[in-house]
Amino acid sequence: MRSAAVVGTGLIGTSIALALRGRGVTTYLIDTDPEAARTAAELGAGIAGSPREPVDLAVIAVPPQYVAAALGEHQRRALAHDFTDAASVKEQVQQEAARTGCDLTRFVGGHPMGGREQSGPLAARADLFQGRPWVLTPAPQTRAQTVERARNLAELCGARPVVMTQAEHDQAVALVSHTPHLVSSLLAVRLLHGRQSQLGLAGQGLRDVTRLAGGSVELWTDILGTNAAAVADVLAEFSHDVALMVETLRTLGTAPKPEQGSASRDRLASVLLRGVQGRARIPVCSTDGVSPSRTYATVPGRV
Repeated sequence: MRSAAVVGTGLIGTSIALALRGRGVTTYLIDTDPEAARTAAELGAGIAGSPREPVDLAVIAVPPQYVAAALGEHQRRALAHDFTDAASVKEQVQQEAARTGCDLTRFVGGHPMGGREQSGPLAARADLFQGRPWVLTPAPQTRAQTVERARNLAELCGARPVVMTQAEHDQAVALVSHTPHLVSSLLAVRLLHGRQSQLGLAGQGLRDVTRLAGGSVELWTDILGTNAAAVADVLAEFSHDVALMVETLRTLGTAPKPEQGSASRDRLASVLLRGVQGRARIPVCSTDGVSPSRTYATVPGRV
């Protein structure tokens, strides 16, 4: 790939552009906010403005609800020979692109699985996708060259291309990304009801589990709303587990003697154990791929 264009110079778009520039790809930066494109250019992400002739690949790095419109506009302007996107929802975006008459033979859905709770070009990093999966969701009519160029894009950004169907992708991110963000936000909402003397005791654990809640409200309203059905399915199962734990803790709290709450303690311990087991299934990402999570033990000894 010799040339590319990035439409949307927020965190994801600018990070992609920085990675491409680092690999010697001539990269153009396009944004409805010219100041954002200029900021990205000042960071070394590329050239603010449109190219004079079509580039090899254009990346539509805008929120899900705007992808189809941006794709159609820039296909009509012949911005690139091939197109991909970086939105975190795929099925509804593809359907909207088809409905509005986009050329789907030259478009493949893409989703780099990397991000931060901060937003905007100033939060961008060239290594944001290093060692991370980058999902591609080709449709039956997508031509092979388009898929290959999107695969090349992922590799240039240091990511690991993974091919999935659009439905498989949306179900997967509902589990590993979208519902965790919503749960983090719901927990953070509880803090609005806490006294300042209570919040003063907060440690790193609370900061860890509420970190995602600091994300862009506008962006995450779009993401969660676009993938609503899949997120609702995961959240319903989570809600069932929460209701069971409330019942278990109520029983423990009213048991007159510890031995009378043994069944509830066993249920609580079982949930905590399954939590440990579930967390251990999260792969550890590295620059050379993904490996299973490692468990470490403390070995006594002299210093």
